[in-house]
Amino acid sequence: ADIISTVEFNYSGELLATGDKGGRVVIFQHEQESKNRPHLRGEYNVYSTFQSHEPEFDYLKSLEIEEKINKIRWLPQQNAAHFLLSTNDKTIKLWKISERDKRAEGYNLKDEDGRLRDPFRITSLRVPVLMPMDLMVEASPRRIFANAHTYHINSISVNSDHETYLSADDLRINLWHLEITDRSFNIVDIKPANMEELTEVITAAECHPHQCNVFVYSSSKGTIRLCDMRAAALCDRHSKFFEEPEDPSSRSFFSEIISSISDVKFSHSGRYMMTRDYLSVKVWDLNMENRPVETYQVHEYLRSKLCSLYENDCIFDKFECCWNGSDSAIMTGSYNNFFRMFDRNTRRDITLEASRESSKPRATLKPRKVSTGGKRKKDEISVDSLDFNKKILHTAWHPKDNVIAVAATNNLYIFQDKIN
Repeated sequence: ADIISTVEFNYSGELLATGDKGGRVVIFQHEQESKNRPHLRGEYNVYSTFQSHEPEFDYLKSLEIEEKINKIRWLPQQNAAHFLLSTNDKTIKLWKISERDKRAEGYNLKDEDGRLRDPFRITSLRVPVLMPMDLMVEASPRRIFANAHTYHINSISVNSDHETYLSADDLRINLWHLEITDRSFNIVDIKPANMEELTEVITAAECHPHQCNVFVYSSSKGTIRLCDMRAAALCDRHSKFFEEPEDPSSRSFFSEIISSISDVKFSHSGRYMMTRDYLSVKVWDLNMENRPVETYQVHEYLRSKLCSLYENDCIFDKFECCWNGSDSAIMTGSYNNFFRMFDRNTRRDITLEASRESSKPRATLKPRKVSTGGKRKKDEISVDSLDFNKKILHTAWHPKDNVIAVAATNNLYIFQDKIN
């Protein structure tokens, strides 16, 4: 139940939220560095924990709806409170996280212990006063957006107008207003009239960071469609269609499975988008649809192992990817608790490991290398000894600093760049 299923920094990077398979949301808060302990710059401590979703049962379809949190998205902060959206397979909830450090005392009709006073004994009028108390962090559900998805929700994305957000399942994308829970607008519907003609499903969707009318969604066929809501109310006809032509020489039985896109993310600038398929990460320029401008191999050494990865179902794992704050580097996960970082300017890449052994506090991470065959060097790891049960599917990058959060099954690792 404590396997982490999503990780997300808020807009300032002060808070980091994780959701898990047990339906819980845990929020960590960045500790302010103190003069006498400057090395604690990247410390995040638990700020609030609450149960976001409970297991449910759909009696009409005889289906269990698990409580696992699929996605968390923060809303930009408008006042002292923080708001976030969390979703399981069917229901999206808007949560308010607020602090209380004062309480009212000196009521007229109640004693200090809460008992009602006899009205006939009240001879003078008191003005209640606010007294300081220990800080309490409260999480309360403000809106519940339910009953709009027939299939499992895989994405939610807050729009740049900060008033609407979209939610996507396997075949449809809905647009919601944050204040309105009883209706949403269906903006994409790829469900065929006859389900036997179904050839692809929606795997991820995201709103553009600056243009509130533009969004993209990716498909299991390895294509990405960019839609403009100004063109039509139902965006079944896309404005742009991004697809890389397949190399016929490398076609195999697994080609279709490994070309399925598991994540799509706009860059902060809004000029590029990044997609993650099973073996690679691609960066696309929104002005060029016919091929990506950059392709990074995440774990090319697994190409020869696709057969066994198919048998143990790992080939269907959905890896996410993320940008750093300046869009100059990207990060995504792999197996054996490895995660990969690519520098877009220097084209250098590095493999790091998130494990208890290598992650002693303030220890420097050592780059890892995987040997693909032939003679194995001293510090290399052979492909055959990789642990496919240890996988890093969810990662997040601080919006301003070089601080990253990496979820390795039920452990959350937070790394920062080294301070000399």
